[in-house]
Amino acid sequence: MSPLALALVLVAALCHAVWNLAAKKAGGGNHFVLMGSLLVTVLWAPLVLWLGVQGMAHWGWLEWGLLASSAVVHVFYFRTLLHGYQVSDLTVVYPVARGSGPLLASVGAVIVLGETLSLVSGAGALAVVCGVFLIAGGPGLWRRAQDPAQRDRVRRGIGWGALTGGFIAAYTVIDGYAVKVVLISPILVDYVGNVLRVPVMAPFALRDPAGFVRACRAQWRPALVIAILGPTSYVLVLYAVTMAPLSHVAPAREVSMLFAALLGGTLLGEGDRMLRLLGAACIALGVAGLAIG
Repeated sequence: MSPLALALVLVAALCHAVWNLAAKKAGGGNHFVLMGSLLVTVLWAPLVLWLGVQGMAHWGWLEWGLLASSAVVHVFYFRTLLHGYQVSDLTVVYPVARGSGPLLASVGAVIVLGETLSLVSGAGALAVVCGVFLIAGGPGLWRRAQDPAQRDRVRRGIGWGALTGGFIAAYTVIDGYAVKVVLISPILVDYVGNVLRVPVMAPFALRDPAGFVRACRAQWRPALVIAILGPTSYVLVLYAVTMAPLSHVAPAREVSMLFAALLGGTLLGEGDRMLRLLGAACIALGVAGLAIG
């Protein structure tokens, strides 16, 4: 991976961890997801117009089909992630999601894009599994076995985090194919995906118009943070994908788990911070092994 691609991934990782903190603190649902997509549509429109949308006039079924599929998968991803944050801790849900996602994405890159992985990837996968165990509580999980409420909270966090990881892998492969093979601009991939999410989410969010208005008044600040940092993070990753193999970029971006573990433990008061930081370090080493492998 080139130094520029790595730098893009690192900046993206920090942005990603910060917007996940905002999402966790907001605790939003369908109203929040729709609000975020609407804000992205408005805030990023000038840049999209400046880049020129005339190229979109030449898109066919392949381009629109890829972006529509990505939009639907992103909706499932975001809703699953937010639900996980509602039922468990960020420092369980987020690392499990970001740990399982690159493993599945790397497999998808091999199958769909014809990329290759070396034996080093096996050691990386093992490190990821160990890191997930530590972040989920490590040996302390057994000591807390007498506490059904805590045990159930951790179990739910692992389950929803793993499901989120599956959606991460799906949209990563779809969007990677769009920018590497179909050569769609990363900014357009992210923007069109957000615009297409609006009609997907609107029927669910607008069943309660008054509730949507209340959510806009109460949650516009974290939604604004996500509308700015979310696309920024993902566009940087997609630009890195144009410079390096997807099977390398997808794991490398998961250094965001280091930031998330620190933010979740310090700012949200979630317990076992040092153990979870150790787990995040293991996952970071594991995804680094996957990246160089």
